[in-house]
Amino acid sequence: MDFEAVFAKLYPSLFRYLNRMTGDADVAADIAQEAFVRLLQHPIPDADARRWLFTVATNLVRDWARSADRQRRLLQESYRGPTRLAPPDEAVERAERIEAVRAALAKLAPRDREILLMREEGFRYEEIAEVVGVAPSSVGTLLARALRRFSSVYREGNGREEGTEEEMKR
Repeated sequence: MDFEAVFAKLYPSLFRYLNRMTGDADVAADIAQEAFVRLLQHPIPDADARRWLFTVATNLVRDWARSADRQRRLLQESYRGPTRLAPPDEAVERAERIEAVRAALAKLAPRDREILLMREEGFRYEEIAEVVGVAPSSVGTLLARALRRFSSVYREGNGREEGTEEEMKR
């Protein structure tokens, strides 16, 4: 097969076809190039080259469209819109609360810390039990005790006698 002759003869037609299908000249050029690279890897008779190239290129366009659609959906799902920046005083207070919670968590026993963090991430009792290595029926009690210990450590670290669970979640 005379590849250069086939390229010179078929590229303009293939590019126009792909450009019309994709609506994007850069994508059309990339797909045409990929189709010709594949032709180099699978030499076929000159008489079949046109049909083969257009078939391969059409399949590549379908792959590109699926990929573009998947990427668009992922971007739409992850887009949260513009975020409102907190006023500086609120940002400082939030950072201080986060640091206080981290310090309190660091003072807890590893198992207490693990079950509290897993609960916060939405783990079911069965999942927590499996990870920690306890019976699922004991997870509720362990969580309650861990939360009590956390509350106590948190209040001590912040000079408070009282602290609500809601304050600790912030």
